[in-house]
Amino acid sequence: MPVPRVAMLPEVAAQRRALADLLDTVHRDEWTTPSLCHGWTVHDVLAHLTLSTRQSTAGMVLGILRARGDFDRAEARAARERAAAHPPGVLTAQLRATAALDRRVGLSSPWDPLVDVLVHSQDIVRPLRRRLPTPQDLAVPALEHVWSNAFYGRPVRRLCGVRLVATDTAWAEGAGPEVRGTAGDLLLLATGRSVSASAVTGPGVPEAAARLRT
Repeated sequence: MPVPRVAMLPEVAAQRRALADLLDTVHRDEWTTPSLCHGWTVHDVLAHLTLSTRQSTAGMVLGILRARGDFDRAEARAARERAAAHPPGVLTAQLRATAALDRRVGLSSPWDPLVDVLVHSQDIVRPLRRRLPTPQDLAVPALEHVWSNAFYGRPVRRLCGVRLVATDTAWAEGAGPEVRGTAGDLLLLATGRSVSASAVTGPGVPEAAARLRT
């Protein structure tokens, strides 16, 4: 059963702490590994996650202005600057210390921290060949939040022509040839990540992959 909104913050905190515990095992030479987030290292992604509870609305707006209105470029620059300023051990400690902090920038939704930690955790752990399962009861509300959300590129449009079907819970969206996978893997697809061929199956996989490349 999906986690209700009122119970979400403790779950977000638990996911942040679980990631921090896993990051304690990462070796020094692994931090430059490219993440699933295109153009970012796993160190960059960790730095971004620590900004979730530290970046002010004014700071975010200033960053967007510096990037000439390009939000993605602004976020990438902020993450890289923070990664350059703080070693991974410090960032991991920061992630753990503010895991339960209910703070986010203006205009963001209470659901965004959940999406942030679920997706970016996988951005980090999968290229490192580590395992941190995405709980299905968290993945479902995250999927519902991003599915038609313009901030996430409106997956309902980006993946138009295929139907996503979760294999571990009762969730499905879209119309067309099916793409089947766990709710966690479908969340990665919905947010523009490529997943391994073994993670998703079905006749809609080639079409979904093609749409993610455009």
